[in-house]
Amino acid sequence: MSRPTISTFERNRSAAAALAVAAAFLTAALVGGGCRGDAGSAPASDEEPATIAQPVIDDPRVAPSGKRVDLAVPTFSDPTRITNPLFPVSNQESVLLLGRVDGEPFRTEVTLLPDSRIIEWQGRPVETLVSQYVAFLGGRIHEVAYDFYAQDDEGAVWYFGEDVFNFENGAISDTHGTWIAGKDGPAAMIMPADPKPGDVYRPENIPGFVFEEVTVKAVDRTLPGPLGPVEGGLVVEELHLMDSATEGKTFAPGYGEFFTGGGGDVEALALAVPTDALPGATPEELVTLERGATDVFAAAGSGDWGEARATVREMASAWKTVRAGEVPNRLEPQMSRALEALADRVESRKAPEARQAAVDVARWSLDLELRHRPAAEVDFARFDLWAAQLLVDAAAGDAAAVNGDFFTLDYVRDRIQDTLDDAELTRLNTDLEALDGAVADEDLAAAAEGARQLRATLAEFQLAG
Repeated sequence: MSRPTISTFERNRSAAAALAVAAAFLTAALVGGGCRGDAGSAPASDEEPATIAQPVIDDPRVAPSGKRVDLAVPTFSDPTRITNPLFPVSNQESVLLLGRVDGEPFRTEVTLLPDSRIIEWQGRPVETLVSQYVAFLGGRIHEVAYDFYAQDDEGAVWYFGEDVFNFENGAISDTHGTWIAGKDGPAAMIMPADPKPGDVYRPENIPGFVFEEVTVKAVDRTLPGPLGPVEGGLVVEELHLMDSATEGKTFAPGYGEFFTGGGGDVEALALAVPTDALPGATPEELVTLERGATDVFAAAGSGDWGEARATVREMASAWKTVRAGEVPNRLEPQMSRALEALADRVESRKAPEARQAAVDVARWSLDLELRHRPAAEVDFARFDLWAAQLLVDAAAGDAAAVNGDFFTLDYVRDRIQDTLDDAELTRLNTDLEALDGAVADEDLAAAAEGARQLRATLAEFQLAG
């Protein structure tokens, strides 16, 4: 069974190795005759900047070049210092978006990784930030992308490509959507330095493969944010040429992409840190919710329903206190519904359903704790929670779900590995390798044992930390 290689590809890469890879990409492009839109024309004089060659598109919906703000070849002196307030990726430790796609709950976790990647474009290496995008549809892994961004000297943010993994039934189905600037096409502007109504730019610019054209509709709008109104918002319309679809998007200072809606699907920002972070310790009530979910998970597994019911009552009281304060508006109904479901499952003494409900409550608890705890700590707890999810799915005999759980563990590892010392990382990787073998063999009993071993190892790290 094929496993993703992006984690090892990006992990611990030196600048020299990255430059070598980028040079190889450039050589391959030159040998193959180059890529459409990849070359820039030579400037006519010192005053006239070079322009990025554009693909020919015979479609009346595409804006004329006179409206484009992304045609001049950018310069990158400090590309990983992204200060654009409408696309603040270099200052976003963790972002959570929620919505519905194809009628199912949709969840996206976006995390800035500590590594960078050097990509060759226009004959020069450009260091880019790496942002991990993980999407879940109906609670199951749906898409993973590693996005590469850089800011030019004028303050515009450019998209240098993405490595994409699309999932079906817990396995990678394809990598459609993957592209790298300088190899497959040009880098593309994803946010102008100072957008104005009527401006047009293309975040992806490879017609027939990936193509998006954005038109700015309004600026300086007040938008409904996760904790109240947010000023300075940007409203755009995005054209997807290949499927003739358009969708509206908004962006907000300190948050970046804020809301996306089109064709009945919706994805909206629920929380971002450090923008929404609060000083001080995690409120005791949130600790009660997370620990209570863990305790109910264990009690349901052992059949101790009296203990489970008592714990749920404590959790309900804690949530009442939390709700009386400031709670992100897209998270409040999620936690309320999850707690109601947990109480119902415990009351009916349905162990598999109660354990799943406990996992769900723990997940929303961790989301709420993002405002108070370092993102890496929350991701460490999420990692443990996916091992618990694997136990639930193995008990249900769902091999496809178990496979997806393992993939998710592998991707969340990318977020936490730099917080572990060499010995800890070796132990974690050893446990994951053993778990990988059991999952690949569809030996669910062995996979469950591997997940329990992984959780035991993580508990030692927590005690040591």
